[in-house]
Amino acid sequence: MTARRDEIAIIGAGLAGCLAACFLARRGYPVVLYERRSDPRTGTAERGRSINLALSERGLDALRRIGLAEQVMTDALPMRGRMIHPVEGEQQFQSYSAAGDRAINSISRGALNNALLDEAAALPGVRVVFDHRLVGLDPTDGTLGFETPHGPVAANASVVLGADGAGSAVRGQLRGYGLLDESVDFLDYGYKELTIPPLGGDFALDPDALHIWPRGTSMMIALPNRDRSFTCTLFWPNDGAGSFASLTGPAEIEQHFATHYPDVVPLTPNLVDDYQHNPVGVLGTVRCTPWQANGRIGLLGDAAHAIVPFYGQGANCAFEDVVELDRCLDECADDWSTALPLFQRRRQENAEAIATMALTNFVEMRDRVASPVFQTRRRVEHALERALPGRYVSQYELVSFSTTPYAEVRRRVRRQHRVLGAIVGGAALLLVGAVGAVLSRGRRG
Repeated sequence: MTARRDEIAIIGAGLAGCLAACFLARRGYPVVLYERRSDPRTGTAERGRSINLALSERGLDALRRIGLAEQVMTDALPMRGRMIHPVEGEQQFQSYSAAGDRAINSISRGALNNALLDEAAALPGVRVVFDHRLVGLDPTDGTLGFETPHGPVAANASVVLGADGAGSAVRGQLRGYGLLDESVDFLDYGYKELTIPPLGGDFALDPDALHIWPRGTSMMIALPNRDRSFTCTLFWPNDGAGSFASLTGPAEIEQHFATHYPDVVPLTPNLVDDYQHNPVGVLGTVRCTPWQANGRIGLLGDAAHAIVPFYGQGANCAFEDVVELDRCLDECADDWSTALPLFQRRRQENAEAIATMALTNFVEMRDRVASPVFQTRRRVEHALERALPGRYVSQYELVSFSTTPYAEVRRRVRRQHRVLGAIVGGAALLLVGAVGAVLSRGRRG
């Protein structure tokens, strides 16, 4: 395509912003990426803020479209299931797929961001500007105001896309003009990261699994890294017994882990230091509407619909946003005033569906994965998937290993459960009838 004269401004050079820049540059748009941070490729990561990503099919589909999937996957580690760590007893592996051959992929958020940033910056027509914090936005003409280390800076763009995360400054500006409604539902839980370093030069845990320590009202997970370490994340209540607020001193911390995570203690030589110095992050769901204003200002990814991380779909969902926006631009002949409202109509139901599923999956990971009832249900699901290939597919497989729209996943799973319930109910009635007939014959005899 020929280049367009009007520049597109993307606020936020994170995952979604960089990917959007790649897609738009390939459409021939000149793009400028504004990022409030310094260049992450030249600095050091903020302590305790990595949260490894679980890259799955939706994210990989987007990366394939710009030819980056193969490169990104060299930094990823496949996880084929969950490894459950009880307080006592043997670890239990639960495969993600019926055949055991599918995996979600652990990757450093920083490594993926840097790969996308390199790709975007190398494309003709893309500029990346760091240390620019958005403080002003006129939604009528696209005038932008930034604070920089060298003083205020003004700019202008024909279209402005907010890809600046859950605390989006673009969304805040639109809210300030009364152009959107917003709700933020925080959990009474936070997260804190720990590290399990390599043990004798190798992984201290099985690197082919996502490790979970389910403890009823709290949990810890661990994802493998290329350097043979594991990034662990505690998801604990903010207040009350066994909460972040209740544990402060070294003796309390050590005793709590010895009681609730005994197999972790010998693997974490820096446990107390990590716990005391890594920050507690917040967890919540952001909803807003509309996602666009005046056909020239739009939101995507977490800026439009941040979700909790318990289905591993935050980045995958944001990447899918970019693919859908590109599709809408195709269908609308690059008329942004038509494409942005269409994008919201296509994506909002799906964003709400995955937000709900992510909250539900928190309860599953925290409370249910160690339950014999849950494990039996998963074995039945996998048996049905093998017996009815393509006709019965579990929710987890549809979410993680397909690009079926999230809202359609929920509808399909409900239909499957209704059919399964009818089959189980019918079988139960037949069994009751058969037992009754046997008893009746026994009485006659």
